[in-house]
Amino acid sequence: MRTVRVDGLATDLCLPDGPGPHPAVLLRTPYDRRRHRAELRAWAAHGFAAVGQDVRGRHASDGAWHPYRSEAADGTTALAWIRGQAWSDGRVVAVGASYAAHCALAPLLGADDDGDAHGYGPRPGPDAVIAAVPALGGGEVAREASGVERLSARAGWWLAHGDRPDSDDQALEHALGDTPDLLDRLPVTRILPLASWPGVWSAPRDEDLWKRAASARVPLLAVGGTRDPFADDTVRLWRSWGAPARLLLGPWGHGLTATPAPEARPEHHLALGALYACWARKALAGTLDGRHGAIALGGSAHWCAAADAEAARPVPYRFGDSAGLRLVHGAEFVADPLRPVRSDRLDIDEHGAPDRCLLVTPPLPRPLDLLGDAGVRLVAAAEGRSADWAVRLVALRPDGRAEPLATGIARAAHANFLEQELSVPLGPVARRMAAGVRLRVEVAGHHFPAHARNPHTGEDPVTATRLLPSRRSVRMTGSALLLPVVHRPAATDPVQEILR
Repeated sequence: MRTVRVDGLATDLCLPDGPGPHPAVLLRTPYDRRRHRAELRAWAAHGFAAVGQDVRGRHASDGAWHPYRSEAADGTTALAWIRGQAWSDGRVVAVGASYAAHCALAPLLGADDDGDAHGYGPRPGPDAVIAAVPALGGGEVAREASGVERLSARAGWWLAHGDRPDSDDQALEHALGDTPDLLDRLPVTRILPLASWPGVWSAPRDEDLWKRAASARVPLLAVGGTRDPFADDTVRLWRSWGAPARLLLGPWGHGLTATPAPEARPEHHLALGALYACWARKALAGTLDGRHGAIALGGSAHWCAAADAEAARPVPYRFGDSAGLRLVHGAEFVADPLRPVRSDRLDIDEHGAPDRCLLVTPPLPRPLDLLGDAGVRLVAAAEGRSADWAVRLVALRPDGRAEPLATGIARAAHANFLEQELSVPLGPVARRMAAGVRLRVEVAGHHFPAHARNPHTGEDPVTATRLLPSRRSVRMTGSALLLPVVHRPAATDPVQEILR
């Protein structure tokens, strides 16, 4: 292992034993390249020249740190440097997780926050990409696809990494210890005393990203977790990709196999490093074609083909139906941003004034397999010019424990308390539900502090300083939970599915 500087950026290089030239792997990260040295050595042991680099302005690299602004240009420079070395055979696989996945993708199809698109000019991108739990861009991580602001995750990341050359992963925990009501403060743009914090909310989602993904001509391996906040983008990237693409989706959080969900089984723990290396060899050899993948069915030992999830058709569980979703309370409720429904609590006071619409199924008479995209169709009305509709799907076990299954949140304009039909996507679900479990659906006006509170005045939630309650009505007729029910899904070998 030796360290060099490439355009002022600290760069670790680990070469395989034996004569070259070699294919290379490039990992660019804001999280300290030194933490990835064992990973670089593992790539070298598999015959790859492994390159790890601190992004501009972070840790040992020169320059100013501006998240999402320079990764396309700096990544292209790193790729050109690798291809110019005597130990390189010219082929490079870009790899990364979270922000580093953005770094891997940016030279190929990224648009930096200045709006400049990359990948169509003379600068070559990587020959293959492994993107795990991808944080695709500034707008993508700041907001849901519906536009609703992700508050606590952004505050945590920005305190830990956003305005500093190093990291403090416990920064938000320490800040909340000192100021418990920190995330309650208004306006949102002033919650953190960081110069760059207001700019977090001005970055738009890059909808042209998906068009550029459809034009990609190199293989992709997209890896994610059903408990990861970026699971939707991981699956959409795989679906949109214009070249051979593979999807690996496990019962994991943002740390993948290091953060297994309670529904994970031993069969869901994979040796990801070895799998990545085998896939990279096949990708560079040009032997991959089509779109394939594997999804773990949490609560069972199964892995299922991603094609089975794509083929699943939604089964409606109708609101207000005693055989579907029985109404417990809250067909009429008040969404009060001063007393919002909490994202970090699953307990409910069923005896107080309703703060959400609450529905429950009877106990499942037999196991139920869910594999695919879930959602809710709502027929509802709201008081105020703008309203968020947060839907949480929870499993209630016979012993009384509650487990979150899926959450979605949508924003809608309202007028004159008129009913309208709304769609709230809940994202990918891959679970086997045991007999005796009941499903609970909560329809609320907030999901705080995971998401910023809608003030119901029509003002921007990140600049608003005045919050008003909003009267809500959910009509049972026409509203339904849409679940991707599959019958006896065939088991598959995830390694074979990824390498086919």
